[in-house]
Amino acid sequence: MYEAGLKKELSLKEKFFSLSGGYIICILLLTTIGLFTLYSAAGGSMTPWAKNQLVRFGFSFALMFFLAFIDIKVYLKYSYLAYFAVLLLLIAVEVFGHIGMGAQRWIDLKLFKLQPSELMKISMVLFLAKYFHSSTLAQIESIRGIVAPLLMALFPAALIILQPDLGTALMLLFTTMVVFFCVGVQVWKFLLLGGGAVVLAPIAWHFLHDYQKNRVLTFLNPERDPLGSGYHIIQSKIALGSGGVFGKGFLNGTQSHLNFLPEKHTDFIFTMLSEEFGLVGGVSVILLNLIIIAYGYLFAYRITSYYGKLVVIGLNTNYFMYVFINIAMVLGLLPVVGIPLPLISYGGTVMLSVMASFGIILCMDINRHVNLGRHSFNED
Repeated sequence: MYEAGLKKELSLKEKFFSLSGGYIICILLLTTIGLFTLYSAAGGSMTPWAKNQLVRFGFSFALMFFLAFIDIKVYLKYSYLAYFAVLLLLIAVEVFGHIGMGAQRWIDLKLFKLQPSELMKISMVLFLAKYFHSSTLAQIESIRGIVAPLLMALFPAALIILQPDLGTALMLLFTTMVVFFCVGVQVWKFLLLGGGAVVLAPIAWHFLHDYQKNRVLTFLNPERDPLGSGYHIIQSKIALGSGGVFGKGFLNGTQSHLNFLPEKHTDFIFTMLSEEFGLVGGVSVILLNLIIIAYGYLFAYRITSYYGKLVVIGLNTNYFMYVFINIAMVLGLLPVVGIPLPLISYGGTVMLSVMASFGIILCMDINRHVNLGRHSFNED
């Protein structure tokens, strides 16, 4: 069947049976856990969060399949166009974006509020994959060969910082660096960039907003302001610890239901889940996420095309960053930032972008034997 795929596009039936069932089941399991947690967060009610999340997931799940069945050559052809389209949306946010909670990150489309920075994480990966798909190793190892993609990452990151959304900007840059590393950019260049970042850190500190400085200081010492900036993380740790091994039981979380735990349906939903289902519930969520991430890197390993490999590596790394940052944040291992836990936290644009990423990853895997005319990783 796959040998035929080298000569002609796979049929819709062949594509469907090429889907990874285990990958999709893990996605469904995580989403189900998220819906139950949102139901509990609302005090045992589908409204307002679980019902809306279910509708959003249904639409996003259909979108995932749609994107999975698109011809891989279409992604390759329109990767640059997707990047510049989303870049225009980021510029539009700066001009007439919707302001909420002191940040200007959304475009109000009436039916829902679109957050272009989430879409940029996808389009940035597609852009980099196409750029390096047509580059030789000699070009990649030259300074000139990485200047253009680096600038293409720094510009949207700067726009996202202005919103302000430092966490998303850092995620975008980290994913970019992972792609750079995978294509063969020398280690000394990363060390040079890292050294430059360290030197500029004191200067950058003065440009941070007061709330961003407080987050860093609170991370270093949460007790410095226990009723103010340190309140979130202190209550998060109390809830996590009170859950014990097996938790207090579904709908029985005291910290969350007595409203001591802030943002229990978004950024701190992992804390609420751990309080009600204990260490067992928290570890189960982590394991499901690790399985999804492992699937992604397995897909990348077996994909033939250079473009497909880079797309999967980039999108899978972005998903890993979501999970790692959110869980590390609520455990007090990282400063508190507005990064949700995908498939579990309440949110429309994040659900849409994550499911779209899954669809594109599945597409790359379905077409893993399609030759796009690019040399292998170790060929000049």
